[in-house]
Amino acid sequence: MSLEQEQQRISNLSNLLYQASKPLRLLTHIGWDHSIKDRFFANKAKELPVVSYPKHDPSQTLAILETVRSQLKRGTRIDNWLLDTAQDLETTAKLLQHCGTSDFFKYSQDLYGSPTSTLIDENNTSFGLATQLTDLFGSFNSIDLGVAEAADISADTVADRMRRASRQMFGTDAPEVMVVDNLSANALAGASRIRIRRGARFSSNDIQQLIHHEAYIHVATALNGREQKHLRILGASHPGTTKTQEGLAVFAEFITGSMDIDRMHRLADRVIAIQMAVEGADFLQVYDYFLQRIGNEGQAFENTRRVFRGGTLTGGAPFTKDIVYLDGLLRVHNFLRSIVASKRTDVLRMLFCGKLDIEDIPVLCELASLGLCQPAHYLPPWASDLRFLLAYLTYSSFLNKIDLTQVNAHYRKLLHDAPHVTIPGVRER
Repeated sequence: MSLEQEQQRISNLSNLLYQASKPLRLLTHIGWDHSIKDRFFANKAKELPVVSYPKHDPSQTLAILETVRSQLKRGTRIDNWLLDTAQDLETTAKLLQHCGTSDFFKYSQDLYGSPTSTLIDENNTSFGLATQLTDLFGSFNSIDLGVAEAADISADTVADRMRRASRQMFGTDAPEVMVVDNLSANALAGASRIRIRRGARFSSNDIQQLIHHEAYIHVATALNGREQKHLRILGASHPGTTKTQEGLAVFAEFITGSMDIDRMHRLADRVIAIQMAVEGADFLQVYDYFLQRIGNEGQAFENTRRVFRGGTLTGGAPFTKDIVYLDGLLRVHNFLRSIVASKRTDVLRMLFCGKLDIEDIPVLCELASLGLCQPAHYLPPWASDLRFLLAYLTYSSFLNKIDLTQVNAHYRKLLHDAPHVTIPGVRER
């Protein structure tokens, strides 16, 4: 087979995978109508919500995937990537098919993992990280962190800010920004539109988080993927890419200084709540957990809905997607540090070339060498400023060599007898 024929074969298979992904509108399919929330509070938050999901017929997707598999060559890196992508799409189709049943949890775990799945270091877990973060944040209670910024900015105001930021970043490619009634998160973004939930309230820091998270990552990678004419699958957002996409987005919050303790605590709480549901807690029990944590009934409901959408409300079968924020953050941060340590910063732009997983980078490099994959056109500002980013990552990669056990022991001994400091004018908590 000539190079041109091989290029065409790969491009055709990628296009078939893209077609197979189109009916798999996961978050839309498992969304809840606003009336469910109204009935829940009409019943004084004492009864399980009643939720039903439309039937999903996976036959169209499965037929296309069978065609793809029949045309694959076994053993090549590119074909293995195509095969893995096909498997992710098949699992997503089955996840949709089993909404509202206990089998939903099995497919959710296959796609996203569970809170107790080991991370890439094969030692730690998302649940372990979440509980450690919660414990450490609790130790800050003796410190006056100041009054949290008020979340009193409306969704319409956020939409205006998002439109300006998007036009500045993407010009004529900027997505439409809409305020909508039914949304599982405060905001969701794709190549053509950003949706913001009506009724949600935001702080000015929340707005910065959303701009860096939704616009500068999710929209950017969607637009970059859409421009991959030979690899259309890179323009499809599917669960196989979620860990890296959300990890990039949360890392963006960190590197731009828009992450704070409240946001980090929310991410940890989601993982803990999912584990509660895995162990059998029902919707009401998880709702009570969030209510005690944040004291806001409406937000406690929204947080709980994220855990149970698509699964069973009696416990045991939650939607595990929200573990990927911490898992993905670790993956992305460690990947970036590692490419600096291994002198492979040439692959940095490939990380943004579409909707992809970090594990796809080697095959995307091979596809680039064949002229089939183009580097990212749109990069978030922090990734464009290589002087800053590489300085940070170079120092950060060196920290991997430091034995924190020894360091912590040294400073614990150093501070053991040091009196606690009372700062005039600062309230002890």
